[in-house]
Amino acid sequence: MSPTPEPIPLAPLEDSIKGPSLPGRVVVGTDRHAVYETLGSHLLSTAFDCVTKFGDFHFAVSGGSTPFPFYQSLMTDPRYRTFPWARTHLWIVDERRVAFDNALSNWRQISEIFCDHSGMPDSQIHPMMATASDAAEQYEKLLRSSLGSRPHGEDRLDFVLLGMGDNGHTASLFPETTVLNEQILWVSYCDGPTVTPPPRVTMTYPLLNNARVIVPLVMGANKAEMLARVATGRDDFHALPIKGIKPTRGELVWYLDRAACGM
Repeated sequence: MSPTPEPIPLAPLEDSIKGPSLPGRVVVGTDRHAVYETLGSHLLSTAFDCVTKFGDFHFAVSGGSTPFPFYQSLMTDPRYRTFPWARTHLWIVDERRVAFDNALSNWRQISEIFCDHSGMPDSQIHPMMATASDAAEQYEKLLRSSLGSRPHGEDRLDFVLLGMGDNGHTASLFPETTVLNEQILWVSYCDGPTVTPPPRVTMTYPLLNNARVIVPLVMGANKAEMLARVATGRDDFHALPIKGIKPTRGELVWYLDRAACGM
């Protein structure tokens, strides 16, 4: 069993920073460094809690430019040196249907950070074989098998880190696509006129919304207009897929910086 983690000093969050009225809990940091530090503390405490209760921790990550500095800090910041990587399973939320050596591959950068430096056993690192004809079916089978060792009701992802696109998409759940209506499958395909090419493989609402902790990480002034629309508009999840993130038994926590809040 890994040792109990040392507390991570949190970056101060100003009480005067009031975030948008979003579902769940909203955490606003003065800048991206404050956001990353608070998010890191949340991730670390959740990881150790799950390892203590279940013997493992299932962490699903997203690609994109916003979370990569955070991922790098998990590898380099000494405050995370006790992170239980040996008990962690790493999953990817979505992937473009390209080879791993393609510049568009999410896994290409994720693997360079986590797989090369974390010390996770290879058997606990789970890329999507996105170019396979049955990529979604393969990944769902792997998820169900791995999570199936848990007690009934706890066979779910523990911590899911999501982003939000300028068009309100999250994971590879794009506006007005058929995958938004999926109610059974955990992993499926996404393609169509609203999808930025190439086609995608993605976790679906049934899997994402069953997670223990779901964290949309949204930063930058370019996201402020869409975030305000998510908070105040009447669009449903077909128009803004991130509005379909509604935990069934877990916690939804938005991590935002001041710029994303229009400040």
